[in-house]
Amino acid sequence: MRQVKSVKYNFIMNLILTSSNFIFPLITFPYVSRVLLASGNGKVNFITSVVNYFMMVAALGIPTYGIRACAKVREDKDKLSKTVQELMIIHTIMTLITLIFYTLSIFLVNEFYQEKELMLINSVGLVFNVFGVNWLYQALEEYDYITIRSIIFKIISIILMFLFVHQTGDYVIYGAITVFSTCGSYILNFIRLRKLISFQRYPSYNLRQHIKPILVFFAQSMATTVYCNLDTVMLGFMKGDVEVGYYTVAIKIKTLLTSVVTALGAVLLPRLSYYVGSGQKDKFYQLINKTINFVVAMSLPLTIYFILMANESILFLSGSGYEPAVAAMQIILPTILLIGLSNVTGIQVLTPLGMERYVLISVIVGAMVDLILNTLFIPGYGSAGAAFGTLMAELAVLIVQIVFIRHMIQEKIFDYHQILRIGLSAILPIFTILLIKSWSLGVFWSLLCSAVLYFGIYFLLSLLLNVHIIKDYTLTILKKLHLIH
Repeated sequence: MRQVKSVKYNFIMNLILTSSNFIFPLITFPYVSRVLLASGNGKVNFITSVVNYFMMVAALGIPTYGIRACAKVREDKDKLSKTVQELMIIHTIMTLITLIFYTLSIFLVNEFYQEKELMLINSVGLVFNVFGVNWLYQALEEYDYITIRSIIFKIISIILMFLFVHQTGDYVIYGAITVFSTCGSYILNFIRLRKLISFQRYPSYNLRQHIKPILVFFAQSMATTVYCNLDTVMLGFMKGDVEVGYYTVAIKIKTLLTSVVTALGAVLLPRLSYYVGSGQKDKFYQLINKTINFVVAMSLPLTIYFILMANESILFLSGSGYEPAVAAMQIILPTILLIGLSNVTGIQVLTPLGMERYVLISVIVGAMVDLILNTLFIPGYGSAGAAFGTLMAELAVLIVQIVFIRHMIQEKIFDYHQILRIGLSAILPIFTILLIKSWSLGVFWSLLCSAVLYFGIYFLLSLLLNVHIIKDYTLTILKKLHLIH
């Protein structure tokens, strides 16, 4: 029987990983933005968004379905090995088919042919994605390995970036370094795979049993990818690389902050699936309640702070020349809260309960909203229009999912008293940000002083108002440091 780490341990490891996802871009993004400028940055992100569609088709719904399928049989190595092999066979077949269309698109679409070097480099990532099997490591809750591996390749990528990316024309090299980092992780995953499963051939494989759920998750992934990447792709076609460059700055900051908020949720799917399978509904609801409080406690103050400090944040990270990104950033930042909550309602509530079809419906609605609003607002408002489309799409997703789980509200997965206290704690310190902004301290000192004051007062108010999630984690940390008993 495999020894599974505690949720708290997995959360800490994933929090370290998430922190690295936040810290490393703080090192790389200012440099890349200044060297590649909006045009070079836009080209890389435009092609990356396009390639994400092809990778999604090649993987079908395996990245999410694989976690659930492997988590169910993780105590039986033989069943686990066969399941992994079956999913890899399906993934390989789909990758070969996708590569044919990918190659044709390079020669048939003018925008792709103009950046054929980037397209060809990214094809390597498309191929090696088959060997990544990150879903297996997540199903087995191997978050310590995932964290260490990720940090190592991030460090290597940073070194390569500073060594080889020095001018605007080096955007192809930057794209290659990004692909190398991803492929390196995939290769290491595959090498280590022999420690986890057997590669013996089985007399027969039952691929058919996986097809239906994979297709449901694929449709869900497709709709999600549409409203996550469609804004960038449509901007590229309708407004050009420079506008994509502005938008990239806005969504980069949003993505970094969202990763902090969703850190806990990333480790819970296997554990929640186990609770549902073993009939432990009380533990299921308790864990969901804590997760929602965590999401709100993290996302609300981050959203408020960075909306008010958007101009300073963009100047600090990207320098002058990216001023048009400020409006887009302010519009899109509330999605931090919306994505955090829909991550709970969709991935952590509906999916473990086997209700992924409702998640699919919600993301299809979101994709439709995004497509319609992008078509209406991008031509006139550029990156700000794309940001508005994404904001409304995320809101639509959350509303639809809440409608589907409305019968669970009575199970107290939403603690409205706690959420109100979190809201008060986040809103009351706003005056500190406005005060700092009225002084001429410079970009860096404005960010530093306002952050220390705002989040410091938020933390103290959370303790005074008895916000359980903040209070509990504070007590846990103090006990670990032996400051209290």
